[in-house]
Amino acid sequence: MEIKDLLYFIKVVEHGSFTKAAAHTYLSQPTLSKAIKKLETELKVKLLERSTRSLKLTDAGYIVYKQGQKILNMVEELNILLDEMKSLPTGEIKFGVPPVVGTILFPKIAKKIHEKHPYVSIQLVEEGAKKIEKLVEEGKVDVGVVVLPTDANKFQINPLISSKFMIYMSVDHPLEHHGCIHMEQLADENFIMLAKDFATREVVINTCQKAGFTPKIVYESSQWDLIMELVSQQLGITMLPELLDVLVDKSKIKAVPLHSSPIWKLGVITRKDGYESFAVKALLSILNEEVKHCFKQPVCNA
Repeated sequence: MEIKDLLYFIKVVEHGSFTKAAAHTYLSQPTLSKAIKKLETELKVKLLERSTRSLKLTDAGYIVYKQGQKILNMVEELNILLDEMKSLPTGEIKFGVPPVVGTILFPKIAKKIHEKHPYVSIQLVEEGAKKIEKLVEEGKVDVGVVVLPTDANKFQINPLISSKFMIYMSVDHPLEHHGCIHMEQLADENFIMLAKDFATREVVINTCQKAGFTPKIVYESSQWDLIMELVSQQLGITMLPELLDVLVDKSKIKAVPLHSSPIWKLGVITRKDGYESFAVKALLSILNEEVKHCFKQPVCNA
């Protein structure tokens, strides 16, 4: 049974004749008659008693007319609700963010989402970029922030932030007064690293190897604040993006620019073949509008 056939039947009943219904619906009488006969065939009942004087509903026709009105009202309500959802997104988003950036990025995004879309809730999933990629691919996370590059065959990718790396060290470190550090100067240093499921860790190791040495890793953690605390206790140095500089205790830690620093690029990913809800689209829109202009890159003049 098609909705339009049901609609035509109700119009004929309401106007009392095929002629009047045709005039109001801008359809021909044969078209209306064909639609109602089709409806009768599908429902296997007679809906109208046809006479030369007037149309009269059969008992079955009366039932179909009353229930048909309810069906059409429900269809109209469905469209209204969908339109409202488009203008006022609702729902929950699972948002994957590496802990390295979650502290800075998430509060800003959460505030914007709450202001613009109060009926959208966000469940924060803090994992390394590699784990987030897997969770997005499996559909367990809706939106993920990862370190680029990533697999364009699996994900829709939207570049988000670019930043240089800094070398973070204790204020008592012999190199803290340098205006800019060359990677080769760090060959004998103890490194405090992010855990193995963090893509940022690979960037650091690759940078060290290009400078001719393998970093001596003395501690590793998935929490950037713990890493910074270990640095402040003079237990080693760390290499992390410049945007974390706003969070460190300047009385204990010095951030020194790195000569020829690799560029740390973050992107937002969603599953390529996945459905993007209105809530997810709202989040992506806010990320695009707000985040790109939040951070500036350090300058290293050697």
